[in-house]
Amino acid sequence: MNQVVASPAKSLSTFLDKYKGQIANALPKHISPDRMVRLTMTAFSQNAALQKCDLNSIFGSVVVASQLGLEIGVGGQGYLVPYGGKAQFVPGWQGLVDLVSRAGRATVWTGAVYVGDEFDWALGDAPYVKHRPGAGGDSYRDITHVYAIGRVNGSQFPVIEVWTMDKVIKHLNKFNKVGARHYALEKNGQNMEMYARKVVLLQVLKYMPKSIEVQRAMDVATAVDANKPFTIDGDMVVVDDRDDDQSTVDQATGEVVGAGLPACSDEEFTKNTAAWRKTILDKKKTPAELIAFIETRTVLTENQKLTIDSWSHEGE
Repeated sequence: MNQVVASPAKSLSTFLDKYKGQIANALPKHISPDRMVRLTMTAFSQNAALQKCDLNSIFGSVVVASQLGLEIGVGGQGYLVPYGGKAQFVPGWQGLVDLVSRAGRATVWTGAVYVGDEFDWALGDAPYVKHRPGAGGDSYRDITHVYAIGRVNGSQFPVIEVWTMDKVIKHLNKFNKVGARHYALEKNGQNMEMYARKVVLLQVLKYMPKSIEVQRAMDVATAVDANKPFTIDGDMVVVDDRDDDQSTVDQATGEVVGAGLPACSDEEFTKNTAAWRKTILDKKKTPAELIAFIETRTVLTENQKLTIDSWSHEGE
């Protein structure tokens, strides 16, 4: 007798219905458990990799989203992201903005500057950001800067933070423990802008008045981006800061080197040499920019870096 195997969607639906009471206990009053389950099922149906994830990890991610009061896949508030067979809830920058707005004590926003935009900014005793968007770009590779602005109610001047994309990528290299599986890098970097805007926004939020919900979301976002396990215990986020990878610290810069990323083999370097060299010769990236980009996926040796740099001097 053939046994009927339930579809992944049916299995998840049954699983979530069984624990809907726990989801309800975690949710704020303005979100119903039925709505959260529907949003989860929608995200699940749209992501084949998510359908292969452990159901317990999906449920755990739904509970985290519920505790933060963020809806999955709605207006960029947060996302269910698969990591090696397990799901993780990743707060989006729009979710952080929404939580600050709900608290009613400050306003924050963030933007991305593309090639061709008019952009000017300054720090000091009268900080400002002026951004006039142009035609935009086709990918995150066309982004030159990201910025965030925060203004406490009644304050005269804003708090601003501006990062180049080179700085964003260096930040990603420093804390990325899952290599090319990082959500910012998947699907040819389609989430890189979201990641970049969230990272710079988190810097501004440090100086804003924070509700319990905002602080929890900040802690979760930071833990997720560093791929560190965490639990939400009441109003606190408890992060496991034990470092079990094989990364080392550059004593000159204090930065983490090789944080969980594989080394670039000679075969891989040779395979990509033609394309990378063309990028330098066509002046699409400087050697430093190309090295930073490559090292979001793999760690280069010093000789490989010198080779990349040498391409910029060809013909001199």
